[in-house]
Parts: sequence; structure tokens; C-alpha cells
Amino acid sequence: MPHPTRALNVALSLALMVTATGSYAASVQEIKKVTETQKQSYLETLKTLVNIESGSKDIEGVNQIAKVVAERLKSSGAEVLVIQPSNIFKLDDTPEHTGPMVKGVLKGKGKSKIMLIAHLDTVYQKGMLKNQPFHIDGNKVYGLGILDDKQGVAAIIHILDTLKTLKYQDYGTITVLVNSDEEISSPGSRKLITETAQDQDIILSFEGGGKDGSLRLATSGIGAAYLDIKGKSSHAGVKPEEGVNALTELSHQIAQMQDLSNAKTGLKLNWTVATAGKTRNVIPDAASAQADVRALRVEDFDQIEKTLQEKVKNKKLADSQVDVKFEVRRPPLAANEKAKKLAEKAQSIYKNELNLSMNVLTTATGGGTDAAFAGLKSKAAVLEGMGLSGDGAHSNNAEYILMDSIVPRLYLATRLIMDASGK
Repeated sequence: MPHPTRALNVALSLALMVTATGSYAASVQEIKKVTETQKQSYLETLKTLVNIESGSKDIEGVNQIAKVVAERLKSSGAEVLVIQPSNIFKLDDTPEHTGPMVKGVLKGKGKSKIMLIAHLDTVYQKGMLKNQPFHIDGNKVYGLGILDDKQGVAAIIHILDTLKTLKYQDYGTITVLVNSDEEISSPGSRKLITETAQDQDIILSFEGGGKDGSLRLATSGIGAAYLDIKGKSSHAGVKPEEGVNALTELSHQIAQMQDLSNAKTGLKLNWTVATAGKTRNVIPDAASAQADVRALRVEDFDQIEKTLQEKVKNKKLADSQVDVKFEVRRPPLAANEKAKKLAEKAQSIYKNELNLSMNVLTTATGGGTDAAFAGLKSKAAVLEGMGLSGDGAHSNNAEYILMDSIVPRLYLATRLIMDASGK
């Protein structure tokens, strides 16, 4: 009697060798072998990307890294465009200029439409690379922006290289879209991400999978509220009654809007920044505050905006001027049934073909990603966290990926593409 594990591997290999159209695909062993041979070249690609500083507002840097990535995508056989943003969604902190997007399309012989997304930009300022250079220490690979999200960009490049090596073309199209403004809420790329995603079958987003490589099917929406108070200055010690204290009004407004969170729906509103006055003996004539808002449903953003507009009508000082502005910086991503089924397939691949476990998170945590823009008007299965395992994102000296997650993640994405294309 054959060993059960060996029998399972044989069965999986046979199943993968023929797609639904009867064309040759690849065996489990072949895919494993190719992804394993990609490991060293993946690290070399990652080093190249890390060594290009590409903070969101460093236009020279993001254009440089976009050019490098575009050339790599072309070498995989993709038709590639470097797209400069022309329709920038203006947020409170949006810079005058944002960086480019790189779009690559591979055309195959099948019908499936698959989209792979990641981002080129980081949160770091130019010059910080010297303090966090690319280096390997055991199973950890360190570098500036390596987890968020240069590992994801490198993964996409080497997934396409894997498919090319395997001579696999049973997909209809594989569309790669990487942007360089994700860390500032994607003001220049959100429209293209949403439009490109509308007719896709599956969308794989290559943000990191955390320390344990979890997949995420839902992400929080991110909003911001801005309070602006105008008063009238006067001498605080001589004629305070002639002034209109903007700080007093700001305190009143925050007090009446501090309990708008709703644990049942996942809505969170927290006032986090406030400024008022510059001189101790002067009644402040201006004050402002900002709130961070998170939501799991688009309609909650609509409701909180209406609530804020209604609340500010109740003023403590009649002569003060109170304005509130609300903006959706990133919509929420909700898990749909297609995503749940695709995640189950991913778990099955990890368990049966790699002998690894995988956690799938169906409830959103606090963070938001571009996967939400992709899922905004699309019925596709969207998986977030397809990138490598690691930790330390947005830290000054400890951002890293785990080397032993390189091959499993390249293998998983390759298999999901094949599975989606063989139906």
C-alpha cells in the first residue's frame, strides 16, 4: 500500500498537469522546483529595490524605482506603461505632485482575469537608507521599506518569472498595477486601481502577511475629520470679555463629539491632534483639531459625516465660527463569498502541498490598504496579505521579512493563478 502522503502528492501532480482545457500545466514538483530556484534572484531584486529610496513625496526616487520595475515587468513579457497621475484626489495633506503608477499586462491563452497589486513608496524620508541598509541576519532580511512594500513588488516580479519559466499561459490576462502614493492614501492612483479592478476575477494584494503569514479578507476604511474654529483675540488679562475664545469653543465641540464610536458596527472616532493659541496672555482667535475615523462599512462614513455636521451647530460661544470637514481617505474592504472560497483554496494549498498552516482573517483590523480601492466596484475575490511574513513596518531600524516565507508565497500565488485559470 503506498504511503498516504506520497499518494496525495502524486494525485495533486496529476491534477495539476492538465487544466480544464486539457492543456499542459505543471506538476506540484515542477512548481516547487522553479519557485525554489527563484529564491536567490528574489533576494537580489529585493536588494535593488531597497537601495532605491522611494518615500511617497520623493518624486525623483519613486520615478527611479518605477523605471526599474517597468523594465523587469517587460522582461517577463508584459506590455508595460508608466503612468503619471492626471486626476489627483485632493486630501487635506495631498502634495502638489504624486508619483507614477506602473501597469503591466500579460496576455495568455485562457479567459481568467487576474490582478496583482503592490506599492513602490515608503513612509521614510530621503537619506534614511544609511541607517537601515539591506542586510541578512539568519532568517531575517532587513532593509528600508522592505516589508512595506518592496517585498510585495519583488514577489510580483518573480511570480511572473515563475510562470514564464514554467511556460504557463492558460490565464486570460494578468494585470499588474503598482503605485507610488499608497502611504499618503493613494490620491493619484485610487481611480485607476478601482477602474482596473472592475472586471477582474481575482485580485491578489501583496502587503505583508504579518509575522504568521495571515491572509486578510477585510480591511478597515480610514477617514479623517477636521474641526476649524474662528474666534476673536483680545488681551487675556485686561479685556478677555472682548474676545471670542476659540480654544473654549474647540473644547466644547470635542466634548460633544468624543463618544461617536460604535463598538457594534466597528466605527471608531478618536480626536488625536489639536492646536490653539500661541501666546499665554492672548485669547486665541483660532483653534483646530483632527480626528482619526475607522469604519467597516461605507454607509458608516456617510452617517458620521452627517452627525458631525449636525453636532457643530450646537455652539458654546455664539460669536464663534465653527466648520467641520470630513474626508474618506480609504474605503473599507468587506469579505465576499468569492474571497472566502479563494482563501479556503489558499489554505488547502498550504496544508496539502506545503505542509504549512495558514490563518485567514475575515474581520477587519484597524489598518487600510489599496485592496479596498480594488474591491470598491468589483465583484472579484480579493485577498490581502499575499506578501511575505515579517514585522517592523514604519519603524526606523527594524523592518524585516522572514526568508523562509519567500518560496511558500511565490508558490502560493503561482498555484492560485493556475487554479483560477484552469476552471
